[in-house]
Amino acid sequence: MFQIRNAGVNDIPAIQKITNETWWPTYSPILDAAQIAFMLDHIYSTDALTRAMTSGGQQFLIIESESGPQGFASYDNSVNAERGVKLHKLYVLPGNHNKGFGKALVLEVKARANEMSADFVYLNVNRYNTARTFYEKLGFSVEREEDVPIGQYWMNDYVMRLNLK
Repeated sequence: MFQIRNAGVNDIPAIQKITNETWWPTYSPILDAAQIAFMLDHIYSTDALTRAMTSGGQQFLIIESESGPQGFASYDNSVNAERGVKLHKLYVLPGNHNKGFGKALVLEVKARANEMSADFVYLNVNRYNTARTFYEKLGFSVEREEDVPIGQYWMNDYVMRLNLK
């Protein structure tokens, strides 16, 4: 049994714990350690998460079981000009993959996007990340490739889209 709730700055330590336990096994096969460390610091530092939550236009969600936080997601808290809502982050502890936590988070973001009258949800996923298959099973499809600079590194992504209408 689990519940999904809004997350705030008090949840940053839990988000950082989930991120650290998820990123290394997920990205070590496809990125070098220096890039992972840089991105964790750049995106998931306390300051960066606080900015994202308070002025960055993102809403964070935590999914919890009786054992505590098991994963999190963040998404735009408004619809963009093209009528889309971006799913920025979605991570579930590796020991909880295939237990429905990730799907529940996506369905919650989808429901909230529908409440905002969005036409679609979209996300970026590393082109070599096996999560692509997870998103495809939930109805997302690859819309295009996108290379995004982040510091001295590049994020080589697919942009995936799930139509809501």
